[in-house]
This record gives sequence, C-alpha cells and structure tokens, in this order.
Amino acid sequence: METLIMAKNAPKPLKAGYLIKTSSQLEVTTIKLRLVLELGLANETKVFQTQSQIAEIGRMLGGWIKATQST
Repeated sequence: METLIMAKNAPKPLKAGYLIKTSSQLEVTTIKLRLVLELGLANETKVFQTQSQIAEIGRMLGGWIKATQST
C-alpha cells in the first residue's frame, strides 16, 4: 500500500520503480495466502475470494506499469 501511494505521488521517471516493487509485494502476498490455505488457517472460500481480488489488483497494476513504460 505504501509503495502505491509513493508511486501515485512520484514524478514520472520514478513511478515504474515503485510499481514494480508493489508488484513484487503483491506476489509475496499471493504466496503467503497460498500458505495460509495449505495450513488450513483460514476459511477456504474467503481465501479464494481474496485470491480473486489480488488477481484483479495485479491486472490493474500491470496496466499501470505498462502505461508508465510506454510514455
């Protein structure tokens, strides 16, 4: 979340770096969520709903990264 706010407020040349860092943090979150599921620490339905939301965030983030690289 912090890196997204930094990306939003950063000058154009620095945005891509913050967005890439956010993307890697999102990937780590996805891995942690899978671990939670494997260990049975959370309701399976909730985990799947959260994974779906994370995937949507990833798509939006990917679009933002692509937009910063093409300008």
